[in-house]
Parts: sequence; C-alpha cells; structure tokens
Amino acid sequence: MEDIKTTENTVHNNRWIILFSTVLFTFMATLDGSIVNVALPVMAHKLSVSMASIQWVVTSYLIVIVGTILVFGRLGDIKGKTTIFKFGVIIFTVGSFLCGFTNSLPVLVASRCLQAIGAAGTMSTSQGIITHVFPSNERGRALGLNATAVALGSMVGPPLGGIIVSVLSWQYIFLINVPIGIFALVFSTRAFPKNNKSDSSEKLDAKGAFLFGVSMVLIFVAMTIGNNIGYENLTIAILVIAAVVLFTVFIAVERRTEDPLLKLEIFYNPLFSLSIFCAFISFVAISCSNIILPFYLQYVMKLTPSITGFLMMVSPLILSIVAPISGYMSDRIGSEKLTFIGLTGTSLGLLLMAFLNQGSHMWEVIIFIAIMAMGNGMFQSPNNSLVMSTVDKKSLGIAGGINALVRNLGMVFGISFSTTLLYSRMSSKIGYHVTGYIAGKDDVFIYGMQFVYIAAAIICAIGAFLTLYRMYKMRIKQRS
Repeated sequence: MEDIKTTENTVHNNRWIILFSTVLFTFMATLDGSIVNVALPVMAHKLSVSMASIQWVVTSYLIVIVGTILVFGRLGDIKGKTTIFKFGVIIFTVGSFLCGFTNSLPVLVASRCLQAIGAAGTMSTSQGIITHVFPSNERGRALGLNATAVALGSMVGPPLGGIIVSVLSWQYIFLINVPIGIFALVFSTRAFPKNNKSDSSEKLDAKGAFLFGVSMVLIFVAMTIGNNIGYENLTIAILVIAAVVLFTVFIAVERRTEDPLLKLEIFYNPLFSLSIFCAFISFVAISCSNIILPFYLQYVMKLTPSITGFLMMVSPLILSIVAPISGYMSDRIGSEKLTFIGLTGTSLGLLLMAFLNQGSHMWEVIIFIAIMAMGNGMFQSPNNSLVMSTVDKKSLGIAGGINALVRNLGMVFGISFSTTLLYSRMSSKIGYHVTGYIAGKDDVFIYGMQFVYIAAAIICAIGAFLTLYRMYKMRIKQRS
C-alpha cells in the first residue's frame, strides 16, 4: 500500500514532465500528417514518380491512423496506456528513420505506414495519460496544452516543411523526428506512471478490430478518391456501401462480445456523446476553412505564397494562446459554458468569412480569422476535458482513441465536404462542370466559397445550439 502511494506521489510530482513529453510527441505525430504536403513535388522529382503516386505518402499515413487508432486506445486500457505510448514512440521513431534513408517509393510508403502505427499508439493514449496523472482542478489546462499541440502540428506543418526542403533535403522532414523520439522515449521511461492498466484478464476483440479497421479504411479511401475523381463515380458508391455494411456488422458484433473493442455503453452518457459529436463538427467546420482559404488568398486576393503562409499562421498562433487559457478557465468555472461560447465564436467567425470578396482588405481577413481561431481555441480544451472526464479510469484509453479518431475523420470529411460543395456551386454559377479555380472568374469562386463558409457556420451553430439546449435541460432538472 505504501509503495502504491509512493508511486502516485512520484507521478504527481512528475506530471508536468509527463505533459511535456506527451504534448511534444502529439505535436510531432500530428505535424507529420501535413508537413509532407509542401515537399511532394520535390519528392516526386527525386524519386522519379508521378504526382498521383507520391500522394500515397500522405494518404497512407492518414489511412493507417484512422484504421488503427481505436485498437490502440483499447490496448491502452488492457495493457496500460504508458506501455502503448512507449511502443508508439519507438515504432514512430523507427519509421521516421527508415523514411529518411530510402530512395524507393514503395519502401517510403511502407515506412510511412509504420510511422502511422506509432502515431496512432501515441495519439490514442496521450489524453488518457494526461487525465490519469492530473487532478481535476488542473486537467483542463493540461488538456488545453495538448489541444494546442494538435492544432499547431496540423497547421505549422506546411510552412515548416517548406523551410526544411528549401534549406536541406526532403529526407530531413522525417529525420528531425528521430532525436525527438529518443528524447520522448527517455522521459516516458523515467517519469510516466507504471500501473495504469485496468484488467489484464481482458483480451483484444480481434474480430471487432478487423471489421472496424477495414470499414474506416474503406470510407477514408472513398472520401480521398472522391476528392480527385468526383463522388458520382460507381467505385466510390461501392466503397461507401461496403464500409457501411461492415460498420453495421461491427456494431452487431460489439453488442454480443464480452470484451468488445468499442464499449457501446460509453455512448449512453449524453455528455460524452454530445462532446464527441461537437468535436467532430468543429473539425469539419475548421477544415472547410483551412482548405478554401489558401485559394482565396492567392487566387482572388493575388497574395504571394509567403504572405499567404503568414496569414495562415494567424490561426495557430491565436489558438496556442487561447487554448491553454480556456483550459485553465474550465478548471475554474466548468467546461460546458466555454464549449458553447467557443462554438458560437467559431460559427460567428465562419459566417463573417462568408462576406469576403474581391474587394476585401487584408485587415478584414485577419480579424475574421482571429475571431474564428479564438472561438475554436475556446472550445477545444474544455471539450477535451468533458470527453475525458465523463468516463471511468479503465476506459480512458478507448475514450482518447475515439476522440482522436473523431478529429481525423472530421478533418477528412471537412475537406471532402467543402471541395464538393465549392465545385458544385461554382459549376451551377458558370453553367458547366468545374473542378478548380477558373482564371479571370473570381466572382465564380467567391460564389462557391460563400456557400462553403455559410454551411460551415451552420454546422458549428448546430453544435452550439445542442450544447445550449443540454445546459437548459440540466438547469431545469436541477431546479426540480
């Protein structure tokens, strides 16, 4: 008993070191999903492959994460979150090393898949580890820093990748992960909690893992291919139907399995389900903006790529300030009010973005981005705190896995939804099918862009309304 108490005290004293390690690696894992994009033309030239082929360097990484992240979340609950996190760090670091020492596309893609397995291991367990080691009065602040790492990792990737490719070779995009991985492994070995598994007698639901992984991969591939060839293609329809059928079978299997991959009762908690849903729609909405905004800045406002990159940095910079503050506030005043304020602010910022046109000034763009970023920063940390605080300790791994899965699915769905809506509205305006910006037709692009931002604002507003409605119901219940 005394040994357990001593261990708990040691973990409590090391909690900020633990946070630094998890945040650092969460940043790196998220960064690797976007840092490659800007280097793809250079990599295609050096490897002597087509642009269509080199896209698999990005796609394979995201697909493997989506297909395995829930499995690692469950393994974190069975084998221990620290064990799975360290496993993820090792695999990610080895994959990064292999990526940096190959001149073969198949080997590079295979190494990226290895990286993704490691990233899934760390992403699915980092929030559970933070929730485990931080007391409730500090948890929001800690999860806020973790949310900041996710946001910064996804948004800093392209400009950082551009700098590395300009100064060094493309291999260093991957090799920079190696020393950071070794650093994180050393810290996780020395400081992380040792005993954080729930029940060693539980086993992984292999059948559920297979069904879930395949269904997620199919839907992800369908959305990825749909962005390139259009969603009216028969192949896309077949992939979507197959994904839906397999996911339906997965749910049926989970209901009958003694130790399911996904404990469906976790969704019986309305606060958890609402928080997960709001997380999904927030990433859908923000991804809509992230994919459309660069085209508006460069094609319509005629800004250079460097200035565009600078303006795109406004959002992560504001987010890095607001997210920890909102996390700290959630520890003091609760999370639900802050999630409502955050979703409302994000919705307002997205709606204001819909008023941008050919004659808009740069200061308008900066102000509107800032409002959207402050709303998103105000939402993310408290919502993560809600998700992780609504489950018991033995389910922290799967809750973190679901949260990370929803984030990735929201980003992919947002990109697919926004581009489909944009080109659909542009085609309707000009009278024929288009799949990109039309030179000299800024008004056509603006027309489509406005629909995207209005739709994204409505999506966020739905989340805000549902949150407000639940707060109202809880107040009525407390009075009665």
